[in-house]
Amino acid sequence: MSRWEPGARDRMTRAAVELFAERGFERTTAGDIAERAGVTERTFFRHFADKREVLFDGGRAMEQAVHDGIAAAADDVPPLDAALLGVAASTGLLEARREHAARRAEIIAATPVLRERELLKLAGMAEAATRALRERGTPPRDAELAAHAAMSVFQVAFGRWIAGGAPDLAICVREDAAELRALLADH
Repeated sequence: MSRWEPGARDRMTRAAVELFAERGFERTTAGDIAERAGVTERTFFRHFADKREVLFDGGRAMEQAVHDGIAAAADDVPPLDAALLGVAASTGLLEARREHAARRAEIIAATPVLRERELLKLAGMAEAATRALRERGTPPRDAELAAHAAMSVFQVAFGRWIAGGAPDLAICVREDAAELRALLADH
């Protein structure tokens, strides 16, 4: 495969996930990824700052989707519902990539430094949700509580979804949001 063929970024992402699954994250280099993808190491570094970024490349897009989903909610929607709408809006970025998301999650779970990075990504999504809620006029504490509750729902729903618990991630989010509400109502 020529390194000049289009789709280098996608090839590098696939190659990285394959190699991380085969060899482990620590034993895979950027050069290994580039070689498997049929590109130069220089090309790899034009696309990604380091090998971790291959797994976290979509973080900003997820944050923006959460923010935009909240911003699009009707003015009379309560903060938690708006935050959940934002989380649900972000699920479309993952729906077509379920297998990739599941493999990525396995790699992250097996690698402490990646688990830490995943927590930072989730914190970024919570910050985006908090910011969007504040822009809607939600008081700071309420915005933070709603954002973090929505992110907890997302995490649980995502885990169920990649495990095959439901056909689509948005359904998992709705079901787990209903379960959270039921838990809160019981107490």
